[in-house]
Amino acid sequence: MATYNVDSRGTACPGPITDLIRAYRKAQNGDEIVLVANDPGAVPDSKAWCERTRNQFMGSKEADRIFEITIKVTGKKA
Repeated sequence: MATYNVDSRGTACPGPITDLIRAYRKAQNGDEIVLVANDPGAVPDSKAWCERTRNQFMGSKEADRIFEITIKVTGKKA
């Protein structure tokens, strides 16, 4: 299992989700994607993306207006 670290700091919507999707295309089920963004909309957007794509939103942390969002890839079809 791999971890994809995605730095989207400095981008606004839809930048963080676009970066997340790029990492998702490379990932396999069981991998994790860690998205770092300073756009507060990245958290609810990531949750909604996970629900729509059947991936698992593992949680988010915030420190100094930087959001770290962790997603487990579970929605890829075999």
